[in-house]
Amino acid sequence: MIRKIIPAFLIFNFAFFITRSQAPKSYTSSEILLQIKKLNVLGSVLYVAAHPDDENTRLLAYLANGKLYRTAYLSMTRGDGGQNLIGDELGVDLGLIRTQELLAARRIDGAEQFFSRAFDFGYSKSPDETLKFWGNDKVLGDVVWVIRKFRPDVIITRFPTTGEGGHGHHTASAILAGEAFDAAADPTKFPEQLKQGVTVWQAKRILWNTFNFGGTNTQSPDQFKLECGDYNPILGKSYGEIAAASRSQHKSQGFGVPAQRGSVIEYLKIIKGKAPVDDLMNDVDVTWKRADNAAISNLINKIVEKFDVQHPENSVPALVDLYKKVELLKDGFWKTQKLDAVKDIIQNCSGLFMDATTNTPYAVQGDSIEINLVVNNRSGAKILSADAHINNDYIIFDQLQKNVNSVKDYTFYVGRNKKLTQPYWLEEPMEKGSFNVADQQQIGKGESDPFSVVFSMMIEGKEFKFTKPVRYKHTDPVKGELYQPVNIVPAFSVQTIPKIAINNSFNDWEIKSFKDNNLFRNYVKTRSSGTIVGYNNDTLLRKNQVIRLFDKPSIQQIPVYDSLANQQFYTYYDTLFNENGNPYLGLHQIEYDHIPSIQYTQPEIFTSIDIDLKIAGKTVGYIPGAGDKVPEALQAMGYKVVRLKQSDIVAANLKQFDAIVTGVRAYNTNEWMNDVYDELMKYINDGGLLLVQYNTSNRIGPVVAKISPYPLNISRNRITDEDAKVNFLLPDHPALNYPNKITDMDFEGWIQERSVYHADKVDAEYQKILSMKDPGEKEHDGSLIIANYGKGKFVYTGLVFFRELPAGVPGAYRLFANLIANDRNK
Repeated sequence: MIRKIIPAFLIFNFAFFITRSQAPKSYTSSEILLQIKKLNVLGSVLYVAAHPDDENTRLLAYLANGKLYRTAYLSMTRGDGGQNLIGDELGVDLGLIRTQELLAARRIDGAEQFFSRAFDFGYSKSPDETLKFWGNDKVLGDVVWVIRKFRPDVIITRFPTTGEGGHGHHTASAILAGEAFDAAADPTKFPEQLKQGVTVWQAKRILWNTFNFGGTNTQSPDQFKLECGDYNPILGKSYGEIAAASRSQHKSQGFGVPAQRGSVIEYLKIIKGKAPVDDLMNDVDVTWKRADNAAISNLINKIVEKFDVQHPENSVPALVDLYKKVELLKDGFWKTQKLDAVKDIIQNCSGLFMDATTNTPYAVQGDSIEINLVVNNRSGAKILSADAHINNDYIIFDQLQKNVNSVKDYTFYVGRNKKLTQPYWLEEPMEKGSFNVADQQQIGKGESDPFSVVFSMMIEGKEFKFTKPVRYKHTDPVKGELYQPVNIVPAFSVQTIPKIAINNSFNDWEIKSFKDNNLFRNYVKTRSSGTIVGYNNDTLLRKNQVIRLFDKPSIQQIPVYDSLANQQFYTYYDTLFNENGNPYLGLHQIEYDHIPSIQYTQPEIFTSIDIDLKIAGKTVGYIPGAGDKVPEALQAMGYKVVRLKQSDIVAANLKQFDAIVTGVRAYNTNEWMNDVYDELMKYINDGGLLLVQYNTSNRIGPVVAKISPYPLNISRNRITDEDAKVNFLLPDHPALNYPNKITDMDFEGWIQERSVYHADKVDAEYQKILSMKDPGEKEHDGSLIIANYGKGKFVYTGLVFFRELPAGVPGAYRLFANLIANDRNK
């Protein structure tokens, strides 16, 4: 039996903060001109799908930059349950990465980004299962909220309700969009939202953006068509080129694509509402008449006509006058949208630069931080009386001179109880299929608002306020000047080394404290101490210990002793608390060049597994693929693990390994795997064991024939039910008996799914070990196949060890030990 002792308040009680690497954005005159033209369009389109990467970036780019509509993408999930092509992050971590990839994509194609509270729990084969996990009414309410808040005239879904999109999440997103189309206009549906600053809203129509890919063609000549391949001379790019740059931000999914040029037709099928005839916005007034002030259009046209690309600052007086006219509008919605847009254009035209930076990424509870404030009126526009507002203090700048930095420094004290910077969707414990968000106003937002400063100044006699994030600025000798926000963090953090222990009597807690920009220094400036207390299910695991941290690099290791009795299958989770009963937090960081640095804190959890585990062999060679945490699991099992590069894979070197394991997608990500095929086959032939973890069928290309000694295909078959019954086709096979006797019990407690990308159409030399099925489907027998070759053995498995081993699933460890135990060398 597997026992998991998990204090309830530890589960997903994250504190979180994201850093942005982007420098303050400046706009060219052509981009500013397009922004001014967009002021004359009062139409909105909302695109709806399930995941990061589902959106049609070409259509978004065309609608936002060609038609100049206010355009947004609502992704039901953040992509938490997918697979990772660039690293070993999964689950919530992967969702954080993909959130930033989506936000980066929107900065390129010009659309906005929204999310529901739905959690991507992995591949689903039916919308019914999806909606059950997500909570139909909960996520429907989120879609209704986004519609009422964004107020789209047209809604477009990526997928149909009839299943052609394949994934259950895809179909569910279309079902929810269709239901929300009606519910958003019904005051009896989710009436509590109407007290939160929104009103009912009826979109004019909802359409399905039909497609022709993956062997499925849902397009037809009678559908409404949009030419989305045009060239935009103001931006100097076609919408296909913009779309390619946007879609290529989905790097964790390997979705880099080439730029497309030339005519491209998008097809749309009416689902509800009146079908468009010759324009997507038929029967929708997208002019200023809908705001009861057609005269504003003439003002904007004049600004466009007189716009000087050499001197955009000359347009500032007219833009300020326009701002005053928009302030008089009675239509509160478009008044708010256009006031924000005009204010941004005034800043862009004037070249006004505002910056709030620090020399550290950390604002520490109970400490202070120095903030450097800079304002520069680069174009010499008529700007007076600049000040900055922080923490109820006002910092007054000297009179602004043309293109001269006006600089002020401010010391900000961070209260001991100041709320840690964190993502709104992780503030509350989550459900299995959705996040919980207490603040209705946060729902739908892409990310939490950063720690910010408000700059205020008089421009052409009118006061304007600009909110800017406080950011950590530093210079990298290769990458140049980099910006990242300042994050409010706790004074101390802890880290377990290692994260998982198997049949060990103790583990070490590493206590770290931080200061300035060095991760391993005290945050606090004075001598500090704290009492460490460990509890597990109300059992004291160690005596109270006092640690003292000084104003210097400080790391202390504290042994953690397991006082609980050994059992055959036993998993427990342990944490550290201070004397006030609050858990110390661990600091985790995710770094990739294509997205901002991501850091978050959470109660540090130590996983200990006490199981009847036997291993055969001592040394394993590991060929990394897309990234996984299997090597750490192998080390916890007692193996010496050596990571192998291409140059290491030669016959003489491979003889030292009892087994060689390829990481997930190793044949997808390492083009050189073809070049070492002969060496690997010789290793097997001479008595070695090669275990290949899953590879995807759609990105393997020519290496398929060179994975294995005998022919096999890789299919898209998978088992998504993590509790699916597993049948032993060859119960006497060594894989199920040596060195551990595998039983049904070893398949208990698995998470998310059983297997992916099964072997198919395999040679007769292979033995099929297991079969399983999802509800209502036939049995699949390709999740684990084994063949003898010469004196050795080849194993291919789609079983998701990359998920189960880091999760501490005991049976996964026992089975994996068997698969890399070469019984032919007993």
